Amino acid sequence: MPFRPAPVSPSPPRCAPAVRRARTVAAALTAAAALALAACHDGTGYRAEADGRAVPVQALPPAPATGDACTPEMLRFHAGAEPHHPRRMLLAVTNISDHLCTFAAQPYPLLHFGDRRPGPLPPLPYSRPPAPVALPPAGTAYAAVITAAAPGGPGGRSAPHSTAEKMSQFGVALIARTTPAQIGVDGRAPVRVNPETAAVTYWQRSPAAAARW
Repeated sequence: MPFRPAPVSPSPPRCAPAVRRARTVAAALTAAAALALAACHDGTGYRAEADGRAVPVQALPPAPATGDACTPEMLRFHAGAEPHHPRRMLLAVTNISDHLCTFAAQPYPLLHFGDRRPGPLPPLPYSRPPAPVALPPAGTAYAAVITAAAPGGPGGRSAPHSTAEKMSQFGVALIARTTPAQIGVDGRAPVRVNPETAAVTYWQRSPAAAARW
């Protein structure tokens, strides 16, 4: 019988490794695209972490709301001295807009009296309410201004070197590092103010709450 050589198996094509690499890259791109698309869903999809994990968006802490802050054009201010309290003044602010606004970003008014004090009056820390004051349309908030120390005390009216002076207007700002708006004082204007010892309360929900301090 004549000798017949065994059939030779065909060699695998040399492009097979390249094909496998292309498939691997395509799978990776598909997975990345799926994560990117999932991350676009707000509140219902997933967000891709730096290590490639997909985290449900609803498990993340919500971002703080910034669209309900009170702005000057939404408000009307009124200031007046209190007849029975010569070293106190009541500041009122009314929401004249059609939207709710809140003082969460700046919970007390930034008051500027005269040119001797470089910054606004400090707040009375114990007057801070449990929650930020929010104003519905036509709602009003209040702050008490302690215009000077008690007579005989440091910086008081009877102190030898008192720096108290009469003022008929002062500046009010709602945000730090902004130009304060000038507010006139009604009633017994001008009032006697010592910018070195004056202070202001946090915004309060009623005149009675402001009068406590």
